[in-house]
Amino acid sequence: MTQLVVIVLAVAVVAAIIVSVTRYRRSRDGVDSFRRQIDALSPEARRPVVDQVQSAAEANEPPATDEEDDDDGT
Repeated sequence: MTQLVVIVLAVAVVAAIIVSVTRYRRSRDGVDSFRRQIDALSPEARRPVVDQVQSAAEANEPPATDEEDDDDGT
């Protein structure tokens, strides 16, 4: 009887570890989850998010310079 309890507890612990590892892997993939959620929206509902992402990308771009890179300094 005692061996049965130990076996059942061991199986329960292994199952809990497997479930927690599986959930942890899923939660780390937030970008794919976000893309799936956005793709599920209609184009009208998606537009504000797309505009927000594009404006954030433009804000992160380095400023364009009109200066030429001459070696002689002119």
